[in-house]
Amino acid sequence: MRKHIVAGNWKMNKTFEQADDLINEIVEKLETTELDRNTLLILCPPFPYLEMTSDYANDSYFMVGAQDVSSHKEGAYTGEISAAMLDSMDLDYCIVGHSERRQYHGESNAMVAAKVDQLLKHDIKPIVCCGEVLAERESEKQFDVVKQQIVEGLFHLSAEQFSNIVIAYEPVWAIGTGKTATPEQAQEIHAFIRNLIAEKYGKEVADNTSILYGGSCKPSNAKEIFAQADVDGGLIGGACLKAVDFLAIATSF
Repeated sequence: MRKHIVAGNWKMNKTFEQADDLINEIVEKLETTELDRNTLLILCPPFPYLEMTSDYANDSYFMVGAQDVSSHKEGAYTGEISAAMLDSMDLDYCIVGHSERRQYHGESNAMVAAKVDQLLKHDIKPIVCCGEVLAERESEKQFDVVKQQIVEGLFHLSAEQFSNIVIAYEPVWAIGTGKTATPEQAQEIHAFIRNLIAEKYGKEVADNTSILYGGSCKPSNAKEIFAQADVDGGLIGGACLKAVDFLAIATSF
């Protein structure tokens, strides 16, 4: 049975003190929050706060993920963070291919594939993002775009390797804009992605792959979005920066 996952992508937010306060508040609220037994929480703070977050996770009910990883194993790559470094901190997950990395840093599908490979070598589960921009949605190219991203970024993997993948569909036109895909739009793409996986790896692998929605998901719409058959949770942006909102989303299954 595939997991329900709510992953909080903090992006480039919070000072060290603010991060400490937020994690502490999440930990305290989790003590009295009833989560579905199949629900997994993941916090993905900025790199400087990963160790602190991991320390809190040892005594709480969430896992920790990074926001990115280098496509290189090691070497003279100033500012980069390797999968081995993340592994040495006992991290569980890592986001790759986020639309902001693709847009602002020119990441290609081939680079995403290389990052996925690095993570899997170190037993870190990739949360692999895909999704279309507004112009692609308006020209009805969203299926072609998502298919190309998944095929070029992931379909070089074996079925066994793919079983460690989490996919996050993010309609880029809905990130940070206040716009949200309708539950029906989200379900349509999620079902399309699951069918792609089934065609490549078979129904069992597809049925066990968690596919998250990422696009202005918040407490007011999470329940309706998560009720869709092929939506298994969310990659949460702005709403994860407030403990009460993040946990409200986490209890929306």
